[in-house]
Amino acid sequence: MKNIILIGMPGAGKSTVGVLLAKKLLMSFTDTDLIIQKQYEKPLCDILKKHGKQEFIKIESEVLCSLEIHDSVIATGGSAVYTEKAMRHLRQNGITVYLKLSSNEIKDRIDNLSTRGIAMDNGETLDDIFAERAPLYEKYADITICCSGLSAGQCADKIAEML
Repeated sequence: MKNIILIGMPGAGKSTVGVLLAKKLLMSFTDTDLIIQKQYEKPLCDILKKHGKQEFIKIESEVLCSLEIHDSVIATGGSAVYTEKAMRHLRQNGITVYLKLSSNEIKDRIDNLSTRGIAMDNGETLDDIFAERAPLYEKYADITICCSGLSAGQCADKIAEML
């Protein structure tokens, strides 16, 4: 089976849904944010503070392009879609699933904006990055799952059905 690559905004449930989906489909699970944190031995928020958004996007792209995994559900960081090269690499052996939620639902889910580790510039809001990223999620999605009103388990079930 190909990899299943989960994309979407921070707070969309990529990591939570990913674990449940991997269990359901008897696949491995990979969280690319955790790979970055392990390589840099720091939380994402500290990496972003030190390097800034643009440098973080380069770091994330390098990590994504270095992945050589199979039969895995991959939860990407919300900013993975900024780099076409990284998305092309992931999609060579995978199906991309966009976990779609409205901007308001994302804001309701994220209560730790300063410590979450979201790639955004000073002065940017969640609405700003939502507007910037939503077209990119749509561009790279092979499948779009509307997760509005669904639990993580229901999202995982819906993805499994679609596959």
